[in-house]
Amino acid sequence: MGVTIQLEGFSELEAELEKLTSAAGKGALRRALKKSAEPLAEKMRAAVPRDDNDLAESIAVSTKLSPRQRGLHRKLVRDDKASVEMFVGAGPLPQAHLQEFGTIHHAPQPWARPAWDNDQHAMLARLKDELWAEVSKAVTRAERKAARQAVKG
Repeated sequence: MGVTIQLEGFSELEAELEKLTSAAGKGALRRALKKSAEPLAEKMRAAVPRDDNDLAESIAVSTKLSPRQRGLHRKLVRDDKASVEMFVGAGPLPQAHLQEFGTIHHAPQPWARPAWDNDQHAMLARLKDELWAEVSKAVTRAERKAARQAVKG
């Protein structure tokens, strides 16, 4: 089963990002991704069965993965050096996927997929708003800095 999502406005976003340095652009994108993904993480934390507080506490929004996750992920994106990524989910706890998918002795108690299904459209709307806000602020800062440099120079 595939998912189709139509995204618009990326050519305009790309034009604004070209006004920034690579570091400033990536910083703006990371801030927007983190801010728009936090409500999804909250939904995941709320959906985790209450008997597993370690799992609920490990759910986070981050750019980092565990060493094992990083090794698996690297194979997927090894050629893409310019990307900005943010991950939402549980830390490297062995019970995370067992809780989500179950075992032969334990029925599944999904928490990540239902949270994603419930929040995906709202998250994309938040991301759209946050991207424009963060990139606009970064462009404004860059223009002010360039103006100060022009006055000094």
